[in-house]
Amino acid sequence: MPAFGNEINVAHLPYTAEVKAKTDHLYPLVKAFIPELEWELQAPYIAAINDLKATKNAVILAHNYMTPEIFACVGDYQGDSLMLAKEAAKTDADIIVQAGVHFMAETSKILSPEKIVLIPDLRAGCSLAASISGADVRLLREKYPGIPVVTYVNTTADVKAETDICCTSSNAVEVVESIAEEFGVDTVMLLPDQYLAKNVAAMTDIKIITWAGSCEVHEQFSADDIREIRAGNPGVVVLAHPECPPDVLSEADYAGSTSGMSNYVKDNQPNNVVLITECSMSDNVALENPNVNFVRPCNLCPHMKRITLKGILNALQNIEHEVVVDPDIAKKARRAVQRMIDLPMKKGQSTYSHIGKPEVMAIEARG
Repeated sequence: MPAFGNEINVAHLPYTAEVKAKTDHLYPLVKAFIPELEWELQAPYIAAINDLKATKNAVILAHNYMTPEIFACVGDYQGDSLMLAKEAAKTDADIIVQAGVHFMAETSKILSPEKIVLIPDLRAGCSLAASISGADVRLLREKYPGIPVVTYVNTTADVKAETDICCTSSNAVEVVESIAEEFGVDTVMLLPDQYLAKNVAAMTDIKIITWAGSCEVHEQFSADDIREIRAGNPGVVVLAHPECPPDVLSEADYAGSTSGMSNYVKDNQPNNVVLITECSMSDNVALENPNVNFVRPCNLCPHMKRITLKGILNALQNIEHEVVVDPDIAKKARRAVQRMIDLPMKKGQSTYSHIGKPEVMAIEARG
């Protein structure tokens, strides 16, 4: 196998005896999802990436929506975006490669300003993050003076910089109630995901001002989809992400974040389960739960799928596609993220099961 340096030909790496020796222990992890012939094409890149990580003191953050060969075979940390950024900040790595989308890489840079943060493909964006800007948040503050702003971590750095506190889908209810109490108000802005905001509004007496943003993957699911899945798979347990519309959550058995869904499967071991979220999530949860049967309705995130083994290797090899955040913006954004991290959670992880309210106290800031 070639020595690591500029001479690596990322476009084509052969499957050699050395590659086989370095990757044979990994194939059983993904054998159920990757045919042997396809593995022989992927294994050289996996071996090269894992060698190069050691050479360059790098770690790879693999989001739950990555394909199994990335998630299980080259990821040093696996999970949701905030957990990945927090774990990366604890490491002594010099380089972080974000196997996810651009706002996630920004969050990693915000929490690890001294580290080099790379993203394998600069086109890996997010429809939800792109739905709002820092300027939009400033205009909302003018329109609703005195109302605290909570922004989802699935936002750009300039949006985080204009917010009072960030939240995740795991802690959104607790964050909203905490900031309302701190400000002494009964209304909070929760931006930008309209469905997360409406689902939170159904679980609290706090009035929620929403923004018309959404995830292009989760908004495609409907209540009819859930009913069709149940009809075709009697007894199936339905787990849904709170970025889905409220009528989807009202049909689910459980609704929570990606980590919440993963933990539900691990803790309950249902015979048949369906995860109403991005496709690769089911594959990655199945890796750790071989006795659970997964029904797989498939909505792919085109942005997540831009991240490939070749792209990861190229980014590491050439230290390419570095993510940089303006220091002033990073400082403000870090304050909002850190404020959330430091907030003591009274209830633990938010769940959105059995919302059941067709009407909620949510006000759309933009129609």
